[in-house]
Amino acid sequence: MYANHLINEAEVQRTWAPIIEEATGITEKSKLSWMSKYCHYHNLNESVYNTVHLNPNMNVPGMGDPTFPGAPTTLDAFTGQAAGSGDRPFSLLPLAMQVAAQTVGLDLVPVVPMQGPMGVLTYLDFVYAGGINAAAGGLQSTAAPLMIKAPLTLDTGAPDLEVGRVYYADNAAAGDAPYELTFVGLSRIDGYPIFRVRGLVRSGVYAQGAESQAAGAISIAQAIGNTTSGFNDLYSNNTGAKTVVGTWDGPAELVKALEDHVTGFSGDAFEQNNRIDAGTGVAFPTIDSNNPYERGYGESTPDNLLGLSLFNKSVAAMTYQVAAAVTREQVQDLKQFGIDAVAQVEAVLVNELTQSINKLILDRIFRLGVTNAVQVEAVTGTVLSAIYDTAAGAPQAVVLGPGNTSNASQSVVVPVTNVALGGETQGTLQRRILTKILAASNLIATRGRRGPATFAVTGGKMATAIQDVAGFVPYPLSNTVNQAGGSLYPIGAVAGVTIYVDPNRDFDDLRIAIGRKGDGNSPGLVFMPYLMAESVETIAEGTMAPKIAVKSRFALVEAGFHPQTMYYTLDIQLQGGLDVI
Repeated sequence: MYANHLINEAEVQRTWAPIIEEATGITEKSKLSWMSKYCHYHNLNESVYNTVHLNPNMNVPGMGDPTFPGAPTTLDAFTGQAAGSGDRPFSLLPLAMQVAAQTVGLDLVPVVPMQGPMGVLTYLDFVYAGGINAAAGGLQSTAAPLMIKAPLTLDTGAPDLEVGRVYYADNAAAGDAPYELTFVGLSRIDGYPIFRVRGLVRSGVYAQGAESQAAGAISIAQAIGNTTSGFNDLYSNNTGAKTVVGTWDGPAELVKALEDHVTGFSGDAFEQNNRIDAGTGVAFPTIDSNNPYERGYGESTPDNLLGLSLFNKSVAAMTYQVAAAVTREQVQDLKQFGIDAVAQVEAVLVNELTQSINKLILDRIFRLGVTNAVQVEAVTGTVLSAIYDTAAGAPQAVVLGPGNTSNASQSVVVPVTNVALGGETQGTLQRRILTKILAASNLIATRGRRGPATFAVTGGKMATAIQDVAGFVPYPLSNTVNQAGGSLYPIGAVAGVTIYVDPNRDFDDLRIAIGRKGDGNSPGLVFMPYLMAESVETIAEGTMAPKIAVKSRFALVEAGFHPQTMYYTLDIQLQGGLDVI
């Protein structure tokens, strides 16, 4: 997704892979590939300038935030355009390799090196196109359908939307004509209602007399993405007093064919709703049919259209930076113990960067998993979190953690499972956890349509339970979990899902984040390092003691459409004295 300059990747990997493997011990093919490219870019950066600028925090102009240059507008106006930004500071490649090798978070997300402090991610998708784009002028029933979706809140007491039924939407601006929309179904990703656009109403005015098919009505195409004059209300009739069904909560958008496939779009379903049964005079109510065309209708019906849409997202490198200093006495006196004070300080700084990047990646994974869990419950009612108790109880709201777009906690309603009905032991309770991980993996595969999960991250107590039940005999599940205590990162795999232990998580935190590591071309988190680690060593003017500063510049991008579908966060809660260890 990131547009690199053309390089000979095979030659780059032959040059750098042996060096990386010898220095770090890394043998994984995918990691060697991206680290080789990163080393190549680093080498190019270091070959430009062999000097370094240290900002003394005085009145010295800085580079500022990364920005694109302005458009010159004309060929002779380049001197007046807004200048962009970007530089290639000096960096220490071995230190960068050390950070990359120790950052376990990079095992969970694809890595796409950046060649500069900013870049552009490009996404490609297909949308249901065609439709009626003309303004007021009546219903054009022979036009290919255009699919749209938008957030909608049904009014209190209003019935659920009926598949195949025609509804009407008006503009927020007074006097605009209403639109005819046929309800198709709910989005499988965000639960928004999907409608087929039938067009502008040809006839029918309201009893109030203030709303009619005005000549100034905007088209459906104009209403899409329009926050000021888009849709206002949804109602079930177009004559007499309005019967409001719900209110739109946001602008309409086109429906993406890959994520929200609409049944029958390429077949006979939508044409049947335009045909009237000669015997009954009623339209065929088969909008959710997946039947193909009969020959006669197929050869006389225009094709429904798919459109190609290209989306861009700008990416700017962010910064972690930390410094440490030692005294001249420390440098001198620690030598008697065989300790290099400067090397020890550098190791501490590397650890600081490593832990910061790890925590950032894991926090984003858990947040996206929470977002997906909340959306899945809202759309399908599926909840994989569990409350185990020795007695029956009513469903409870379980807080999974901070959401993806807000700092407010998000929760799901979880049924209470009574495990005191007989035949349950601590082993069977632990075995249920393995099933939850497998279920989350399959949910990611079906919802994200990219494949099953590849990893899961949890805390020490949950990892202990998974290790304890690794050899469960009555209902074995394929796993390679080792029972060696003290594992900091991967402890093995359950049903092909590698289990990682986060040592910074509370030991009693039983939440699990399950996710799929993509390839850089699929939705999800993408780590884009610009300068993995830049190290600068100076001598303080006042004390003449050494000081080391380390800086890491990278972007952690939520790439693609619906990146949250690649992750799922669940929580296991124990009540009634139960425990997993």
